[in-house]
Amino acid sequence: MKSLFQLESIPLDLPDAEIIYFPAFIDKTKADEIYAELLEKTPWQQDEITVYGKKHAQPRLTALYGNQDKPYSYSNIKMQPHHWTVLLLDIKSHVENLSNSNFTTVLLNQYRNGNDGNGWHADNEKELGANPVIASVSFGAERPFQLKHNTDKNLKKNIILEHGSLLIMKGTTQHFWKHQIPKITKPIGQRINLTFRTIL
Repeated sequence: MKSLFQLESIPLDLPDAEIIYFPAFIDKTKADEIYAELLEKTPWQQDEITVYGKKHAQPRLTALYGNQDKPYSYSNIKMQPHHWTVLLLDIKSHVENLSNSNFTTVLLNQYRNGNDGNGWHADNEKELGANPVIASVSFGAERPFQLKHNTDKNLKKNIILEHGSLLIMKGTTQHFWKHQIPKITKPIGQRINLTFRTIL
């Protein structure tokens, strides 16, 4: 499978951040196969989140895979990992080699349509450490990935995450930037993304 993983990258020149984008990380034919397998075989769940004291169904489906002693908590949700699959271990190996990191966990997100999204946040949970490496692999419909600086309101970036692409955020990115997958009104297909991370 090695030839199916491409290394051509686009570094994003943003202050206080280290972000690299690989628009065609996985060959389209292979990306199609991976997308179909993830869509069908993943044990998707929909958790509740609390916003301003009210509970709401999270606007996306999720699943956690990883080392069995590494649960993951965010937004008052604590997830227990499923055992790694052969497919996810293979993708993880290539992402690790490229990012020079060792990941313990992958959070899968399924965005079923434009009504699903992920609001402004930073991946800065305590268990991720001071300067976490977050590697995000996207499959399915293209969606915008938006970034904004915490203090300089003029610093913003919009990236279209393509089918089979990889985005790596590292260094001080999570200290100074927030990111989101905004909801959109136009009809759009499903998207799955894998966010690899290391839980200490």
